[in-house]
Amino acid sequence: MSTLSSTNPVLSDHALGQTLARERAFGTETASLQGVMQKTSIAVGLAIAGGAGGYWLVQSFPSIMWIAAIASIVISLVMFFTISRSPKAAMIGTPLYAIVQGVGLGALSFVLEQILLNSGINVPGGLAMQAFVITGSIMASMLALHTFGIVRAGPRFTSVLGVVTLGIFLTYLVSFILSFFGIQMPFLSLGSALEGGQAAWIGLGINALILVVASLWLLVDFAQIDEAVAAGAPKSMEWLLAFGLVVSLAWVYAESLKLLFRLYAMFGRRE
Repeated sequence: MSTLSSTNPVLSDHALGQTLARERAFGTETASLQGVMQKTSIAVGLAIAGGAGGYWLVQSFPSIMWIAAIASIVISLVMFFTISRSPKAAMIGTPLYAIVQGVGLGALSFVLEQILLNSGINVPGGLAMQAFVITGSIMASMLALHTFGIVRAGPRFTSVLGVVTLGIFLTYLVSFILSFFGIQMPFLSLGSALEGGQAAWIGLGINALILVVASLWLLVDFAQIDEAVAAGAPKSMEWLLAFGLVVSLAWVYAESLKLLFRLYAMFGRRE
């Protein structure tokens, strides 16, 4: 397989190589780019439905916000590691992961919108719709860059991106742990956007940078998918490849949502 290494463990050379070697012997139908995109579209559709459900759920029953958030995180992590260990589970796990992620992100969208509305800031069309449009636009842009060979996700590109991503992950982890002790990292906290000042500007810049990093991972994922298809990956692997894209798209959406919140909090017109 390729020297590329995706951000998603399920798209790693090891996982793809194992599945390919195991199923090649059965002469199964091979995967195609169209098949991967079709299954990704199905997963995205389920995520949208889950998002609408999560939005409505928290809107109707605000008290269950934290329950929904914790359940979404736990189930998503379980499905992520299950699929990473057993690629065949992707056929069931990918749709389930998409729905659960959708519920969590839909709930978050509602909460962030309400914070802005309570601060007297109107959000035309809602944060969820705007974040969805941004995510779709980023995916289309990254796909075009990959398809026309404008940007090549080579080994050095991937290695640098991996180091940056590891730094982001560790920073988020530290922030999450500190939150249990009532300590907020001002540059990461969304509340800093409402307070204004230097912290708000730095937070906006960091958020934009993380969104760029998340977007660039799509280039690596597209390259990995192309190579898996070219290597004759079995048809059943299309769900596994789609899962990798869904994971990246969920990250892009989450960062887009937070960036929009910061922009409206800092520059939105207050009524």
